[in-house]
Formats: sequence, C-alpha cells, structure tokens
Amino acid sequence: MFTKYNPKLKSTARRLRNNMTDAEKLLWLKIRGKHLKGRQFYRQKTIGNYIVDFYCPHAKLVIEVDGGQHYENISKEKDRVRDGYMQDYGLKVLRFTNIEVLKNIEGVVEKIYEEMN
Repeated sequence: MFTKYNPKLKSTARRLRNNMTDAEKLLWLKIRGKHLKGRQFYRQKTIGNYIVDFYCPHAKLVIEVDGGQHYENISKEKDRVRDGYMQDYGLKVLRFTNIEVLKNIEGVVEKIYEEMN
C-alpha cells in the first residue's frame, strides 16, 4: 500500500513515542487497546518518509495533534504536502490542536469515532 518506509526514521519514531506531548498522551489513553470500535491504533507510525502521530490501518485514518508551530506559514505548507501524500494512499487525515485535545477530549474522541469506517 505505501512506499517502503524510511528505516532512518525508526529511531526518531521511537524517540517521539517516548517523549509524547501531554495532548498526545491524553489522546493515546483514549484510543489505545482497541477502545474505539475494536480497532488497533499505532502511535508515531512511519508512513513513507513521514512519522504520523496516530494511525489506524483498518480505518485508513491518520490523526495528527498539532502544537502552535503548525500555524506558521512554512509549517502549514509542509502539512498540506504531507496530508496530500497520505490522501494519495487513500488515508484520511484528522488534525486537532493540542488545546482541542486537552480541553475537549470527549469531543475529539467522538469526531474520531464518527470518521472511522
């Protein structure tokens, strides 16, 4: 389905898993262990030359939890290119801000649930 993942990103993905933000940790507690529709999620998953925050292969769903740096023009463009790459492989990308996750976790989880096929 995907281009071969970049093995050089393996150590970076491991480091990111070990250093998740508070928002990522909170969301992970809600979606791990097949809590949503019995579907498996992975965190800091390498897809092609990218590392996504969360990935559910059965639902073909990528979830990104974005901090403030994602609202700068250069980051917006990088995110647009990245999202296009994911969409080219038939993946849907959901983006939430750290604040959304921290202040409205139930709403975020509900949105994810609705988007899962």
